[in-house]
Amino acid sequence: SSPPERLLMGPGPSNPDPRVLEAMARPMVGHLDPYFLQIMDETMQMLREVYRTRNHHTIPMSGTGPSGLETIVLNLLEPGDDAVIGVIGYFGQRLREMAERAGATVRAIEVPFGEIIPAERFSEELSRKPAKLVAMVHAETSTGAAQPIAEIAGIARRHGALTAVDCVTSLGGMPVEIDAWGIDAAGSCSQKCIGAPPGLGPVTFGPRAMEAVRNRASKPSTWYLDLRLLFQYWGETGADRQRAFHHTAPVSSIYAFHEALRLILAEGLEARWERHRQAHQTLAQGLDRLGLGLFTPAAHRLPMLNVIAIPEGVDDGAVRAGMLERGIEISGGFGPLKGRTWRVGLMGVNADAERIERLLGALEEVLHAQGWRS
Repeated sequence: SSPPERLLMGPGPSNPDPRVLEAMARPMVGHLDPYFLQIMDETMQMLREVYRTRNHHTIPMSGTGPSGLETIVLNLLEPGDDAVIGVIGYFGQRLREMAERAGATVRAIEVPFGEIIPAERFSEELSRKPAKLVAMVHAETSTGAAQPIAEIAGIARRHGALTAVDCVTSLGGMPVEIDAWGIDAAGSCSQKCIGAPPGLGPVTFGPRAMEAVRNRASKPSTWYLDLRLLFQYWGETGADRQRAFHHTAPVSSIYAFHEALRLILAEGLEARWERHRQAHQTLAQGLDRLGLGLFTPAAHRLPMLNVIAIPEGVDDGAVRAGMLERGIEISGGFGPLKGRTWRVGLMGVNADAERIERLLGALEEVLHAQGWRS
């Protein structure tokens, strides 16, 4: 049977542009076909533009967002290395666990869900004891909080540490400036603000990160995510550009990702960021009209991931089920916010006033059916 038509207004995946889905249906070619190698090169170049970087080592990993983040962690950290991880929510906790599984000695800087970490906390921690890597989440999907990055990256560099950032939710929906902010490595996903189907984990590694990769004392514990092997397939710089088989790339997924990147650049990155910002304002004003509020403090709210405080006496699950009956997906809270919040995504084509009005109308209907009035 055919899947239902859904308006995906949760934390991802978002609805792809129809042109992205059409691209996915293009004829299959081999993963070493000259046509596909050209698509790979174009994808790398467009991804650099979206990440705002000149880093050669910028590719979509074959795997969802965590594959990109584990590529960063497992290539940059060796057993016994020191890592400082900023934790502002569930996905920061996950980053910490990845570093622990890589064998690193991890020191976490934590704040309660919904808050962000002041840059001086990193300065204090690195002054106390150096680290090889400082890593954090830019857009914390569990709390709707935006962690400022640039100042922390500068502090890390002054203390001789690399900076790695989880841009899974932020890339394509708000400013991400890899080179200008001094970020050494970053990972994202294909299915949120990029607007492609799930299945790819785009990463970028700068010169300092690649130096660390080349100077490892031991091979990474992973064969599949070993960056040096991957670039024998994706292609290092050089006149010969020889490519060696590493794995069978998901050809159709990369077609779709290529088209999604093309559409982003055709719209213009700054215009896209502004569209997401305006969508957030439209939603916030609409929620205010309904008597609902956002959980995250206004000073550091994300535009594309909005965390709504559930009113007293309202059944979280019943509301989400009622929304789904009306063809709209929203999500519940994570960890300490479970049952206390809903998460509403305004990502890619869904950062749109008409879709937001449809969401608000359905939410009002469902809440009134539960007997709730503001």
